Amino acid sequence: MKTFVALLALTVSSGALAQGQLAHTVVPVAYTIKVEPNATAMTFTGSENVTVDVKSATSTIVLNAADLDVSAATFDGKPAKMALDAAKQTVTLTLPKPASAGRHTLGFAWSGKINTSAAGLFAIDYPGQNGQQDRMLVTQFEAPDARRFAPMFDEPSFKAKFTLSAVAPAGQTAFSNMPTTSVTKIAGGKQLYSFAETPVMSSYLLFLGMGDVERKAVMAGKTEIGVITRRGVVDQGDYALDAAKKLLAYYNDYFGEPYPLPKMDMIAGPGSSQFFGAMENWGAIFYFEPTLLLDPTRGTVSNKQRIYTVVAHEMAHQWFGDLVTMKWWDDLWLNEGFASWMENKATSDLVPEWRMEDAAVGTEREAALLTDATAATHPIIRHVETVDQIGEAFDTITYQKGQAVIGMLESVVGPEKFRDGVRRYMAKYKYGNTETDQLWAEVSAASGTQVADFMHDFTLQGGVPLVSVSNVACSGGKTTAQLAQARYGLDAPSKVATTWRVPVTVTTLGGETSALTVRGPAAQPANVAGCGTLIANPGKAGYYRVRYDAPAHAAIVRDFAKLAPADRLGTLGDDMALGYSGDQDLARYFETLAAARNDSDPLVGMMMATQVARLASLYEGTPLGKQVQAKALETLKPVLDRVGMEPRADDTPLVTNLRETSLALLGGSGDPRVAAAARSYVTKMRSDPAAIPAAIRRPILATYAANVTPAEWESLLAMARAEQQPVVRNGYISLLGAAKDDALARRALELVKSSEFTAPQRASLLSTIAGEHPDMAFDFATANAELVNGLLETSTRSSFIVQLGGRSNDPAMPAKITEWATKNLPEGSRGPAMRTVNAITNRTAIAERLRPAVTNWAGK
Repeated sequence: MKTFVALLALTVSSGALAQGQLAHTVVPVAYTIKVEPNATAMTFTGSENVTVDVKSATSTIVLNAADLDVSAATFDGKPAKMALDAAKQTVTLTLPKPASAGRHTLGFAWSGKINTSAAGLFAIDYPGQNGQQDRMLVTQFEAPDARRFAPMFDEPSFKAKFTLSAVAPAGQTAFSNMPTTSVTKIAGGKQLYSFAETPVMSSYLLFLGMGDVERKAVMAGKTEIGVITRRGVVDQGDYALDAAKKLLAYYNDYFGEPYPLPKMDMIAGPGSSQFFGAMENWGAIFYFEPTLLLDPTRGTVSNKQRIYTVVAHEMAHQWFGDLVTMKWWDDLWLNEGFASWMENKATSDLVPEWRMEDAAVGTEREAALLTDATAATHPIIRHVETVDQIGEAFDTITYQKGQAVIGMLESVVGPEKFRDGVRRYMAKYKYGNTETDQLWAEVSAASGTQVADFMHDFTLQGGVPLVSVSNVACSGGKTTAQLAQARYGLDAPSKVATTWRVPVTVTTLGGETSALTVRGPAAQPANVAGCGTLIANPGKAGYYRVRYDAPAHAAIVRDFAKLAPADRLGTLGDDMALGYSGDQDLARYFETLAAARNDSDPLVGMMMATQVARLASLYEGTPLGKQVQAKALETLKPVLDRVGMEPRADDTPLVTNLRETSLALLGGSGDPRVAAAARSYVTKMRSDPAAIPAAIRRPILATYAANVTPAEWESLLAMARAEQQPVVRNGYISLLGAAKDDALARRALELVKSSEFTAPQRASLLSTIAGEHPDMAFDFATANAELVNGLLETSTRSSFIVQLGGRSNDPAMPAKITEWATKNLPEGSRGPAMRTVNAITNRTAIAERLRPAVTNWAGK
C-alpha cells in the first residue's frame, strides 16, 4: 500500500517501550465489534467485546483510541474507570480490582466520526446513476487508524481474530474481510450484516465497506475472487478478475502456502487519496477505481499495466504483510519492498511481452538510486519511534530500493533457492510477526549462502555503492580488470564514509560471467573467460552504479546496440547519474545518448525521452532554459516520428507506451505540433466524446490543459462540472491546475478555496498546480494552512505543504520551507521538509555543475 501517515506520537501504558509501543503485558485474543454508521450525519456508533490475555496481574490496561467518544467501558462485565488521552491516542482503564493472569473480557461503547478523507471510516461522494449524489463508506486503517474505528491494541504485533457486524440502510450492501454469514432485517428497514470470524491478523488489515454496490465473482480453485463496485460499472472489473485468477495460482505455488481465506474481494472506490492507490486488507483489498477498473472506451496499455501490477502488488501482500507481518514498522519494507519486487516478477512471468523487469531498470531502480544518493537518505530498516516516522517510511527507499535489493539477493543465491527460502519463511512464521533477520536466516538455510552480512550493508545503512572499472585488458583468452568501490552521492554524506560488501558480476559481450565481492576503495582484480567488451553488473540486478574508465566506456558506446536491453537502459542511467554527481563529465552521457538515438527498443526510447526532459527541467526559467528546451524537443521529435502521433493497428504494447510518453513530454514542453493536435481533438470531443483515441487520450488532455487559453480553461471547468463519471470528473478537476499561465493557476487556486469540489479533489488540484507553479502553490498553502490541512488525510499534514515547493528554482525556497516547518511542525515531523530542501539544494548544485556540458550540447 502506498500511503503516508503522520499523526501525533504514541506514548502508551505505564510499561511502554522506549519507542512508544504498547507493552505486551496484556494482549488481544479476539474482538467482537458491531458498528452502525449514519452516513447522512457523518457519524457512527459502536460496541465491542475484546477477549484479552493478561500476562501478569495488573490494575490498569491501556489500548489505543483516537477521535472516539467512549461512553462506557467494562472489565469482565463490571464498569471500569477510563481516561482518554487525545494527544497520546490512548484510553486507559482502571480496573474494579486487579486482574489476575489469564483470559478476561473488555467491553466498550462509543461514537465516532466519518471522515471525508482516507483515515478510519471515511466517505466517498460521487455522482450516482440518476444524477444524485451517492455516498460509499469504506475504511482505511494503515498504519495507525484502526483506533479511529474502535478501541484497539492498534499495533501490528498484536494479532487477534475479528468478528465484525454492521448495520446498513435498506438497499445498501455491507462487505468486509470475510464472507457474510447472515443478513437480518431490523427496525427502521435497516439490515444487520454479520461476517465470519477472521484468521489471526493485525488491526490495520481489518476492513468494512458499505454502499449501493454490485459484486461479480469467479472461482479460482477453492477461492472466490470478487469485484465490488458502485452500481453500473462492475463489468469494468473483468480485466482485474482475470488477472487476479492467474496471479492467485502463481502465488499459491510461489509461496508454498495456499491463500487461506475463502474469498478475496477487490473493492473499487470512486474517490482518490493524496498518497495511496490501493490497500491490502486481508480478503477485502481496497482500490481507488483507476487502479482496478478498466474502462474500454478510455483504457490504454499503460492503464492495463497499472491495474495488473497494482493487483499483483496487493495480492502479494496477502502473504507478505497479511499472513506474515512485520513485528514493528522498522521492518515495513518486508511488506512493501517485497510486494513491489513480486509485482514485477509475477507480471513478467505471466505477461512477458510487457518486459516489466527490463522496464524496472529505467524506472523503479533509477528512482531508488537517485533518492538514495543524497545525504537525506535513510536505511531501508529504520528505527521508528513516532507515528510521523511510520509515515515517512512509506517512501521510495522502502518500496523501490527494497525491491531492488531483493532482486539483487535473488540474483546472488539463484531464483530457485531464493524461492525455497521464502517458502520456508512463510511456513515457519504464518499468522505471526517477524523481523528482517528471520527472512535472511531462511534464505541462508535454503541456499547454503550466509546472506545476512552483505544484506545488512544494504538494509541497515543508506546510500549507493559506486563500482569503478579500469585497466580492462585481454590476454590468453581471458579478460582482466581492476574494480574498486566508493560511495555514489549527489552531495556530501551526512556521516562517515560508507562501505559495502558489493556482490559484483562481470561479463564480456556474448561471453561468460564471473562473480566477486568488491570491498572498499582498494583495487581488486576481476577475471572473466573470453575477450570482448567488459560489462559490469549485466542485467543490472546489482544495486550499485558502475563507472568505466575512458577506454572501457568507449567500448560500451561502440557496442551499445549489441548490449542486452537492461544493460542499455542501465548504462544510460549510470552515465547521466555520474554526470549529475560530478563523478564523470556529462559529455560521456551525451556520447551514450548519441549511440542510443537510433535504438528501436521502445523502453530505450522512453528512458531517453524522460532523461532529456528531466535535464531540460533543470534550467526552466533561466537564460539557458529556452536553448536547452529547444535541444530537448529536437531530440524527442524523432522518437515520436518513429511511432507516429496516431495509434496503429500493428502497435505493440511497448510502442503504444512510447507514443503516450513522447506525446506527454513533447506536449508538456510546448511542442506546437502536439499542442495543435490536442486543441483539435478536444474541439471534436465536445460533439463526440470518443473523438480522442483511448491510447492517446491522457497525454492529449494533459497537453491541452498545460497550454490552455483563458476561454479554453473555462471550457475545461464546464466539462468538469458536467461530467458524471467520477473518475473522469476527478481527472478533469486535476487538469484545471495544469495550466502554465500564471493567471489561470491563480484561478485554479480560487477553486481550492471554494467548497464546490470534494476535499480530495481540491487537494489533488493543489498538487497539480504545484507541478507548474510550485512557488505560488506553496505560498498559497502556507497562507491558508488551516484550509489546506482540512482537505488532507490527517496522516499527511507533515509532508503535503512542504512538498508543494519541491519543484521551485527560487533560491529563497529552501529557507521558506525550513522556516515554515520550524514554526508549524513538531521537530520529529520535519523529515519531509528536510528532504524537500535537500532535493532543491541538490538540483541547484547539479544545474550549475552541468552548465558547461549542457551549454555545449545545446549549442550543437
